[in-house]
Amino acid sequence: MTYTRRSKDELARRVAQDIPDGAYVNLGIGQPTLVANHIPAGREVILQSENGILGMGPAPAAGQEDYDLINAGKQPVTLLPGGAFFHHADSFAMMRGGHLDICVLGAFQVSATGDLANWSTGEAGSIPAVGGAMDLAIGAKQTWVMMDLLTKQGQSKIVAHCTYPLTGLACVKRIYTDLATLACTPEGLQLVDMVEGLSIPELEQLIGLPILPA
Repeated sequence: MTYTRRSKDELARRVAQDIPDGAYVNLGIGQPTLVANHIPAGREVILQSENGILGMGPAPAAGQEDYDLINAGKQPVTLLPGGAFFHHADSFAMMRGGHLDICVLGAFQVSATGDLANWSTGEAGSIPAVGGAMDLAIGAKQTWVMMDLLTKQGQSKIVAHCTYPLTGLACVKRIYTDLATLACTPEGLQLVDMVEGLSIPELEQLIGLPILPA
């Protein structure tokens, strides 16, 4: 196999390309926060954070951090003109009320039918609680996952059935990985795109599941 994996920034840029103008979007902790730095110029995307921010901008420049203005992952953020911050109860009402067009979440596992497991592996150092991910996964109009395709042990994070605690059932519409972008459809996984040099048979071998062509 002769192919190059997408870097974290390249993956974030790939996700940002698909976010439509005018969308209200929540970016989960971890890799998804990088998407804010790659929103195409001229495209208005309104970023929401579950701790109570609407209108987040990209990460601040070095030395310009304000630790009174942070996202749900406790990272310093910027606020675009017209942005606002408010009580997290109002933020969760926004999430649960179906007011977000897209949420982008990390994951430990995603099933071929779109089940999401993203909060606990039962191991030391894993995320200890589900946080707002359950509300986001079900409340947003679309749930996208952004993650590496394989674990450090070389096992696929896309599986036939999740073995970790579930965050949401059949909620994931798209999976963005360092090797390929896949859609979860009623017929199974469907290819959207993949890195140059990788073939569908090779991708199927990595994942261990059949993949419908684009």
